[in-house]
Amino acid sequence: MTAPREIELKLETSLHEMADLTSHPLLEGDGTGSKTVLSATYFDTAGRDLLGQGLVLRVRRDGDRHCQTLKAVAAGAGLFDRSEWESPVEGPEPDSDALAATPAAAILKTAKSPDLTALFTTVVERTTRPVRYGSSQISATLDQGRVETTSGDAPLCELELELVEGEAADLFGLAQALGETAPLRLGALSKSARGLALLDGTLRRSSKAGAVKLDDGADAGNAFKAIAQACLRHLRLNEDVFLHGRDPEALHQIRVALRRLRSAFTLFKGMLADDPAAAHLRAEIKRVSEPFGQARNLDVFLSVTLPAEIERRPEEPSLVALRDSLEAERLRAYETVLTILESPAWRSLLLDLAAWIETGPWRGEGTASRESARDFAAAILEKARRRIRKRGRHLDRLDAEARHRVRIEAKKLRYGAEFFASLFADKKLHKRHKAFVSALSDLQDHLGALNDLATAHSVVSNLVGSQAGGEALFGAGLTAADGDAGAAKLLRAAADAHEELLEVKPFWR
Repeated sequence: MTAPREIELKLETSLHEMADLTSHPLLEGDGTGSKTVLSATYFDTAGRDLLGQGLVLRVRRDGDRHCQTLKAVAAGAGLFDRSEWESPVEGPEPDSDALAATPAAAILKTAKSPDLTALFTTVVERTTRPVRYGSSQISATLDQGRVETTSGDAPLCELELELVEGEAADLFGLAQALGETAPLRLGALSKSARGLALLDGTLRRSSKAGAVKLDDGADAGNAFKAIAQACLRHLRLNEDVFLHGRDPEALHQIRVALRRLRSAFTLFKGMLADDPAAAHLRAEIKRVSEPFGQARNLDVFLSVTLPAEIERRPEEPSLVALRDSLEAERLRAYETVLTILESPAWRSLLLDLAAWIETGPWRGEGTASRESARDFAAAILEKARRRIRKRGRHLDRLDAEARHRVRIEAKKLRYGAEFFASLFADKKLHKRHKAFVSALSDLQDHLGALNDLATAHSVVSNLVGSQAGGEALFGAGLTAADGDAGAAKLLRAAADAHEELLEVKPFWR
């Protein structure tokens, strides 16, 4: 039996902007909206068995009524399209009879400790209005409240646009129209995910890319959609962390998410060739986020390169002057990043991207997207490996620009190996995958160390054109020169790692 589905676009805003949204002309509806206070308690077993199978369970109270809902965990960012099972219950505790016809019943039956316990609670003031936009009927819900856990509380300020009837593209169209006057960001966390993150202490921590799970029978189109959604989620989670506390690691993960996304565009370029929006979006993402690289380069220099140099020359005063000068440069670079992330253009770009992933022409019938994802993956991974083999030949003799191109190709192959890992998951192929990624990671590490040397020279060049004093410039030159002294050794190690990678049997064959 097909499970009922919920299709909604989740958007985050601020408490200050919520009042403006409430009175926005596009959300006036037909005057039949409602306002209520809702509280919901989320449940799971002690071993988080439901969450482990991608499900969340809540019981919501609305006045004297209680409703129990089991939902699939939301994936991606923005548009949440997921199964849900909902039924009225008598009280605030989960009803096992109501769960009997859902996937939770089998999970709880085999759980080591099947008893359900309360994890956290949300309390929101909800305003709901029916809206007609485009050819679709949409339920616009504004939630303002908080999530309460034993680890502390966090505010909730969300706009949810649920598709009642019509096309998902209209959800994005309405969001873009609202975004012209209100700063709306794609939501990456459902209420349940926010509560769990707060409970576990990870809400304000940077996060690495999660695994992409592709079904065995997935086609190339569904694979790209899942991969692009995962990249967008990775980006938005770390964007929120960086905006909240300027965490350098969150900035790094933002750049990783963007590189992964651009690599996905490249890996699937044959499939996307007939959709001009693909090339435009990829180019726009690269253009808008270009200044992020300068901030990250300064982070690496200040956290890795310079401390190593200070350890080598602890009595050298010019290194302290260099550090002070670069800290000021980093503050300016961070301000540039923040200005971009807080701009309407950035928020609009991410909405455009999410809309294109979900509803773009590339998803049309009769395209290459219908090819088996596994066959598609094997073909593009093979091509990527051949490019690395060709471009990395005699790696220790290549100039810096040619080595950089090899490094970029290695990243694309690494991301591709991660994207498609679940399609080659049987025991033998999983073992090959592990060995292949390990060898590829080794090559990346050596090429990354060489890139850090190039970054050091870039930092020196930028200082020359700045207001930095002579002592700081001397320290920068000294650091770059000391790094260059070890370049030959790194080059040999990188060349060896390249040869070792080519000896590892590809996991996709």
